[in-house]
Amino acid sequence: MSKMLSEIREQPGALERTLAAAWPDIEKLRTRLESRRPRFVMLAARGTSDNAAQFGRYLIEIATGIPVGLAAPSVSTLYHAKLSMADSMVVAISQSGESTDTNVVLQEAKANGAFTIGITNEAKSTLAALADETILVRAGREKSVAATKTYTGQLLSCYLLAYALGAPIRRSDLDRLPAAAAAAVKLEKEILARAERYRFMNQAVVVGRGLNYANAFEWALKLMETSYVIAERFSQADILHGPIAMVDSSIPSFLFCPPGVTWPVMNQLLERLAGLMTETLVITDRSNREAPADAIRVPASLAFKGALPADVYTPIPYIIPAQMFAAALSVVKGLNPDQPRGLNKVTKTL
Repeated sequence: MSKMLSEIREQPGALERTLAAAWPDIEKLRTRLESRRPRFVMLAARGTSDNAAQFGRYLIEIATGIPVGLAAPSVSTLYHAKLSMADSMVVAISQSGESTDTNVVLQEAKANGAFTIGITNEAKSTLAALADETILVRAGREKSVAATKTYTGQLLSCYLLAYALGAPIRRSDLDRLPAAAAAAVKLEKEILARAERYRFMNQAVVVGRGLNYANAFEWALKLMETSYVIAERFSQADILHGPIAMVDSSIPSFLFCPPGVTWPVMNQLLERLAGLMTETLVITDRSNREAPADAIRVPASLAFKGALPADVYTPIPYIIPAQMFAAALSVVKGLNPDQPRGLNKVTKTL
């Protein structure tokens, strides 16, 4: 068994540990920010962490109304531009905490007036030392090069950050996430069987919308780095603005189709792809009864009823089948998902 698959299985426990340990400090941070609410939030990250940041952007804007942007680290590291960051919060996300460019962004933002937060899996990292506050992902050391349990830990940390910024997120709702992740892990045998069909796949399209848009990027990244599949990733809206012209019967499409506001437009895309004779593989859950009969269904009902959108808690359990699929496909292709060619666990760029 690969280390990647083993670490995928560890995610329910990692989520539970992260939530339990972080909650007291998050409550304190929420109290602190009530009188110091930032007017703008900037998220800085690379790779898988950048995909988590993309999720954080959607979540924070939807749940708090605070505008959020994704940092362009080259502005700081190559162009050395000085940004006015007064009344802003800058959040750096890094599995190792040693990503040079995101640390530079955080350091310069702090010097220019921003309140800074680090999200990392390493308590003794450079990032943790630089940030005013740290949200620690307690996933344990990740040995596979392909990040899995740290990604879902970062997604959970984004929920915690949104709560600290005033989002109507309840601890009782977050407590459901480890169980939802455990339900997703139970799909392992089904996923392993499904992957066999795609042994000779060299290209794919991955699509999400809204809160699962980041997962489209992450699934595609996992396919690229572990199976060397050329995986193009799009939002449901963007693929219709031109790229759908390249889709045909030889290129499978993988889609995240949760219940709620994104389902009608994702369903429209499914119908369009069917007309193009494109093979599709859908990830959803039991609560979306309108999804295709052959969809991969997380064995839980994840439609949320409350002040937030119905799909708000789907991204963590939805990415787990995608991670397992990538790990299984790599093995089916005779590759090693733990050691992709040309990659190291920590990547330092400027």
